[in-house]
Amino acid sequence: MPSQTRDLESQLLELPSEDRARLATKLISSLEIEADADAESAWLIEAERRLDELESGNIQGVSADTVFEKARSTLK
Repeated sequence: MPSQTRDLESQLLELPSEDRARLATKLISSLEIEADADAESAWLIEAERRLDELESGNIQGVSADTVFEKARSTLK
């Protein structure tokens, strides 16, 4: 890592947590532009496939309450 980058990193880490969080969000968002261009299309195809399975009765949905309850019990 170049020394200029290390110096900048040190300065940024001295910022208040609110400012660091805002900056982190902006930096992460800037990386999302570089995401796989086919990813959105792939997720849309997957979502449509899952909807078709639900509508055809091949699978049965699970209520949000059940999902959240299971997640909470797993995290305990």
